[in-house]
Amino acid sequence: MAFSDRMLAAWYNGHPALALLRPLECLYRRVVAGKRQRFLRGEGTIYRSPVPVLVVGNVTVGGTGKTPMILWLIEHCRRQGLKVGVVSRGYGAKPPQLPWRVGASDSAAVAGDEPLLIVQRSGVPLMIDPDRSRAVQALTAAEPLDLILSDDGLQHYRLARDLELVLIDAARGLGNQRCLPAGPLREPVERLQAVDAVLFNGAEQDRDQGFAFTLQPTALVNVLTGERRGLDLFAPGHAVHAVAGIGNPQRFFNTLQALHWRPQAHAFADHAEYSLAALTFSPSLPLVMTEKDAVKCRAFARDDWWYLAVDAQPSPGFVAWFDARLPSLLART
Repeated sequence: MAFSDRMLAAWYNGHPALALLRPLECLYRRVVAGKRQRFLRGEGTIYRSPVPVLVVGNVTVGGTGKTPMILWLIEHCRRQGLKVGVVSRGYGAKPPQLPWRVGASDSAAVAGDEPLLIVQRSGVPLMIDPDRSRAVQALTAAEPLDLILSDDGLQHYRLARDLELVLIDAARGLGNQRCLPAGPLREPVERLQAVDAVLFNGAEQDRDQGFAFTLQPTALVNVLTGERRGLDLFAPGHAVHAVAGIGNPQRFFNTLQALHWRPQAHAFADHAEYSLAALTFSPSLPLVMTEKDAVKCRAFARDDWWYLAVDAQPSPGFVAWFDARLPSLLART
């Protein structure tokens, strides 16, 4: 088990050795609290976009379903006639320059896997830059927009924001509720009291603490050809190799089991780089991966490699809440 996997297991399942990290946690808390307080006082350089900025982020390390939620927000806002743009850090990206406008023909090495997925799926104008305020300035200079979605960036306090959505994995929750490195939290749990809405990925219904949303499988897509097939492509009980290099690979494997397939799980690090050799397994079976993984594998994919397309489905309560907030959000321009 990799060190990162051991840390995740300790944060969510408990381990007495974490007590040794409490002094580092106290230091970390002071640093993040200082950044937050300076932001609230308006100190330092804080860029305010000419159009509203909606941050989709999390307070925990690991995947919570941000990319599918970003895609849902893009399409939902477009149906209301809004022009939407996205900014992202572009984790792992190595573009020729920054900020970088991601194109659908970019490689994942240039654009980053999640930004490339978003652009290929939606065609949205998307700018990457670790300095998200600079990304916003470049994007608004290039495109007439009504709204900008920030993919992550909850803790990026150089960028002013008009709405904050925080996503939490409903099954894992907040772990031991401690901050890094003694726990999985990027900010103290009290930070949730200041955000506009919390959404629980995998919850069956809305909670007092927030709204529910699910990731609904919709199709199998051939990584090599782009052919789209129904979820009945594999019969119940069919064995497949399952590949996931995401923040919470087990969630993907559980999804395949819920579809009544027999996944042979191959978990990789989040944002892993792949090769044909790394994805050649025995015995020979069809391979099913996440869409985020697929954008990095098309150049060497085999004809029996598929990715599972999923769509975020937020609860009716969240949709009603968001639609009620949208007019006031847009009014500030």
